[in-house]
Amino acid sequence: MTDPDIPEPDKVEGAPHPRETAQIHGQGAAERAFLDVYNSGRLHHGWLLTGPRGVGKATLAWRIARFLLATPQESGGGLFGDAPAAPETLDIAPDHPVARRLLAGSEGRLFLLRRGLDDKTKQLKTVITVEEVRKLKSFLSLSAADGGRRVVIVDPADELNTSAANALLKLLEEPPAGVTILLVAHQPSGLLPTIRSRCRELRLAPLAPDDLAAALSAAGAEAASAEALAALSGGSVGEAVRLINLGGIEAYAAIVDLFGASPRLDRIAAARLADSAGGRAAEARFDLLLTLMDLFIARLARSGIDGPPLPEAATGEAALLARASPDAAAGRVWADLHQSLGARARHGKAVNLDPGALLLDMILKIDETAGRLAAR
Repeated sequence: MTDPDIPEPDKVEGAPHPRETAQIHGQGAAERAFLDVYNSGRLHHGWLLTGPRGVGKATLAWRIARFLLATPQESGGGLFGDAPAAPETLDIAPDHPVARRLLAGSEGRLFLLRRGLDDKTKQLKTVITVEEVRKLKSFLSLSAADGGRRVVIVDPADELNTSAANALLKLLEEPPAGVTILLVAHQPSGLLPTIRSRCRELRLAPLAPDDLAAALSAAGAEAASAEALAALSGGSVGEAVRLINLGGIEAYAAIVDLFGASPRLDRIAAARLADSAGGRAAEARFDLLLTLMDLFIARLARSGIDGPPLPEAATGEAALLARASPDAAAGRVWADLHQSLGARARHGKAVNLDPGALLLDMILKIDETAGRLAAR
C-alpha cells in the first residue's frame, strides 16, 4: 500500500499519479510498437521509454505493467491453433484484480524503483541510490507466487546515481526469467551506454494541442487555450499542469505585452514584473518567469531563422517576433543571447543574488538587444 504521508517523487503536483491514469493520449505509435513486439513472441526484457518530460512516459510504463500482469502469458506471442487472439490494445478493465491492486499500490509482482526517503532527514533523497536497487534485487530473488510475469518500473532512470546504475546494469545483463524492466528516461543520453544498449527504446513524442487538451482534461486540469499551452509547454502534460498552477499563460502574455513596445521599454512595468519574483517566498514565480523569459528568447531566435513559430503563445506574439527578429542574422543574435542569458541568471540565483534584480537585468539585456537590432 502507498503511504499518503510520504511524498511521491514520480508524481507531478496538481496531477494524478501515473498509476491512476488509465488512458494515454497522443502516444498510439509507441503503444502499437510495444504490442507488435509482444505479439511477435519476442518480448524484450528491458525497455527504455524516452521523450520530453511530461509527455506520458510514466503513464505508458504503468499501462504496459498493468497489461503484462493482467494478460495470461499464453495469449498473443504469435501462437497458432486455438490460442487466444493477439491483443490489439493495452487496455485492461478497471475492475480487473490486477488493475485494482496496482491502483492501491499492493500488487506483489510489481516493483517501483524510485527515490526513497533519507532515514536521517526524513526527506526524499535527491537521487536513486544503490540501497534502492538492493531492495529490487531482493524482490527479484523471490519467485512470483503464481509463476507468472513480474514487472519493474524505474522512474526516472535519469536519477540513478553511478552505483545504482551499475547495480541495475547487472540485472539487465542477467535478467531473471519472466521479468520486464521499464525504464523512464527524460534524457537517455545521460544513461550508461551499456544500459541503453540492453534496452529496446520506445520514443514518445510531444503532444499536439488536441491531445494535450484531452490529457489535461483527464488529469482534472482545464485550460482556456490548449494551443498556447502546447506552445509554452512543448507538448508536455507535466509542464502544462505547472503552467496552469502558476499562471504561466498570463505571465507569458505579460512578457509579450512588455516587449511589444521594445526598444521603448516601459521601465515601470518591467520593474513590476521583476519585483513579482522577489523574495524567498516567490521562488516558484522566479523559476516560472525565468523559464518563460528563456522560452521567449528561444522563440525570437527561431522566428528569425525559420519564421514565427505557430501557434501563437500569446495575442500579438507573432507580430512581435516578426518585427524583433526579421531575418536569419537577427535570429543568430537572439540565439547567442539565449545561450548566455539564462545561464547567467541561474548562476546569479545559485550565489543568492536577488531574483528580482536578476530578472530585471535579463529584461534590460533583451531590450538592449532589440534596440541594437532595430538600429541596423
